[in-house]
Amino acid sequence: MDSCVTNPSGAATFPQQIDSALLARFAAIVGPRNAITAPVETAPYLSEERGLYHGSSPLVLRPGALDEVAAILRLANETRTPIVPQGGNTGLVGGQTPLHGEIVLSLKRLDRIREVDATSNTMTCEAGVILVRAQEAAAAAGRLFPLSLGAEGSCTIGGNLSTNAGGTGALAYGVARDLVLGLEVVLADGRVLNVLNKLKKDNTGYDLRNLFIGAEGTLGIITAAVLKLFPRPRSVETAFIGVPSPRAALDLLNMVQERTGGAATTCELIKRIAIEFAVKHGPDCRDPLSAPHPWYVLLELSSSEDHGLRAALEDALAAGAEAGLVADAAVAESLSQRQNFWRLRELLPELQKPEGGSIKHDVSVPLAHVPEFLAEADAAVEALVPGARPVPFGHLGDGNIHYNITQPVGADRAAYLARWTDVNAAVHAVVKKYGGSISAEHGIGVMKRKLLPEVKDPVALDLMRTLKRTLDPKGILNPGKVL
Repeated sequence: MDSCVTNPSGAATFPQQIDSALLARFAAIVGPRNAITAPVETAPYLSEERGLYHGSSPLVLRPGALDEVAAILRLANETRTPIVPQGGNTGLVGGQTPLHGEIVLSLKRLDRIREVDATSNTMTCEAGVILVRAQEAAAAAGRLFPLSLGAEGSCTIGGNLSTNAGGTGALAYGVARDLVLGLEVVLADGRVLNVLNKLKKDNTGYDLRNLFIGAEGTLGIITAAVLKLFPRPRSVETAFIGVPSPRAALDLLNMVQERTGGAATTCELIKRIAIEFAVKHGPDCRDPLSAPHPWYVLLELSSSEDHGLRAALEDALAAGAEAGLVADAAVAESLSQRQNFWRLRELLPELQKPEGGSIKHDVSVPLAHVPEFLAEADAAVEALVPGARPVPFGHLGDGNIHYNITQPVGADRAAYLARWTDVNAAVHAVVKKYGGSISAEHGIGVMKRKLLPEVKDPVALDLMRTLKRTLDPKGILNPGKVL
């Protein structure tokens, strides 16, 4: 008996109960040790870290090889059994959660780094490789893999590519999509697409890899990738800077880039209230500067030269101060101080929790409009929920702002979070006004699926549905996500 059916759009309806005989056929593919059914063992796969989404699944499969993934999808396609692929389970929009009793396909055991080729500046690794392991493997070969984000100790390469992760290095190196040369993908029918090459130049037809990067496992399951590597910088300088406004921060970034020949690799914007939350709630978190400032910039420069970068940074900061863009700054004097600067930034999402409910937005706008977006979004939120506390921070260098809004002091958490949809609509209206995106780096998943038709070009959306029907005609891959 079929486990799910499809509607005319090609998306699966939600599955009926999967019978025990079919579950046994799936389990036989990976063996009893890697077919998990006990509730206490499946629990970590069924909810995400923020607790917004809780799912259920009769079976978690943990394949350890490409042929096992292919066999699972062949059987799933034959029996119309829905599958939810999962990497490190660090996603923030519910894309990795089995919300309707689907089988979970965990890729964590596909964790081999197949090759590091320093001459070609490439690394070939499987989907289950933890991001920090990929970074370490590149470093051991004297190279840099520049994708970096807060969850890098637990997120996986497959998940990073499936969501087209951004992170802190996008200013200089681009997002995940920009760091991929080739892919290995298992299609819905179990066939293996092998475009796993190291070539920068390959004009032999359509660029198929980009169909699957950012598709959140709805078109195929990424099992391996060829990643781009870069020479490791010989010098890095990091500064925490107090600035009067987002406009000043943006002007400072442009000044630094002009004076250093584009040496800035990271530029993070942080509002004062975020620092206050960190100092109040974070273990061993200290105010980075001697006096408070309305806004801060965490700026990092990198160079292939051994000397001269510190002087270039100090020169740029002095010019910024003369222009009224810099009120104060601390340049890291040691690796420990640099790590403390970054620890403060990376703890910001977590340290909002003690202040109550937080309505979150992962948005991007063109760089030139970041200041206007922040001002108008603040006004829109205040009009809707008086006393709500915007806590924006994010990647100024690429226009990606995590516009999180903490509940008013003393407000009821549940009542505040019940306004999530209304607040989203107000913020997204400002994003749309400035030609921005409602999902900069977290993806669509479940959280933003219903919003997509409101913001996506109708022709683009129609093409997306056509691709889904073509590559997954039975609707078995991550049903109910994205589309």
